[in-house]
Amino acid sequence: MKSFVFTRRQFMKMTMGATAALGISQLGWPKLLMADVSKKPAVVWLEGQDCTGCTESVLSCLTPDLRDVILDVVTIRYHETIMAGTGEVTEYALVKAIEEGGYVLVVEGSIPSADSRYLMVADSAFEATFIAAASNAAAIIAVGACACYGGIPRGTVSKGQGVEYFLNKYAISKPFINLPGCPIHPTWFYDTVLTYLGGEVPPLDANLRPVAHFGQNIHDNCPRRPHFERGEFLSDWNNPSTKDWCLFLKGCKGIQTNSDCPSLKWNDGVNWCIGCGSPCAGCTEPKFYDKFSPLYIATGVVFGPFGPIILPR
Repeated sequence: MKSFVFTRRQFMKMTMGATAALGISQLGWPKLLMADVSKKPAVVWLEGQDCTGCTESVLSCLTPDLRDVILDVVTIRYHETIMAGTGEVTEYALVKAIEEGGYVLVVEGSIPSADSRYLMVADSAFEATFIAAASNAAAIIAVGACACYGGIPRGTVSKGQGVEYFLNKYAISKPFINLPGCPIHPTWFYDTVLTYLGGEVPPLDANLRPVAHFGQNIHDNCPRRPHFERGEFLSDWNNPSTKDWCLFLKGCKGIQTNSDCPSLKWNDGVNWCIGCGSPCAGCTEPKFYDKFSPLYIATGVVFGPFGPIILPR
């Protein structure tokens, strides 16, 4: 059997690649590597009411090379999903990071507004932990629909709310950006981090989303738009002749949703929701999920932008 010899650095890069949670554009991060590594920006990543989908999305990105980013660009002070330690060791790391301050706080998942006891982490209400972390952060980024606007937990008994709701509640003023989605697209996150590390805050829309990625309407850029204009709407999934028709009558929320999904796509540009035959769920909008339900419509009546539409049976 052939043996392989690795340097310590090569071994560290391979093992930590599996736990990389942050990255920035391939075009921007090499020049950051020339900076003093002792001044690498610190990151604290908190998880509230979430499914860890946004973490998984960022981890699964093929580019940039997250191994180099995690070793040379940023310092992850706390991230409960990817940390090797458990229990008191990890909580102590969080406490020390908050005491030192000056980090970028990333929040994934919503925070209960009905009663803080709906989410307890390490014997403390997550709401209290978030307030402490937010108070000493240099900047805050909410990732995913849940952290931005409440998302799916907003429709539950916990009445989950997004980061901005609690920043306003406790009068905490920090540079703040929403990066919604269910889950977040990795490129949205990388570009935002790159811009911030460059000393800037990207232009934001009324919902505090980067205009560069959320300034475009999905319906305006949808490849099925010509079928919409001709009044050709898919009603029968089993009819191959209409499989590429507009999905509006199946519950597509693209007409009310802003993002660059049609051009950026997912899985490193392989496909996206409408491209693979699924209606847009509107996951980048504040109305997601409860005000956009049901996500999928089979038959009956759908309320469109101009009133009720009776779907064929």
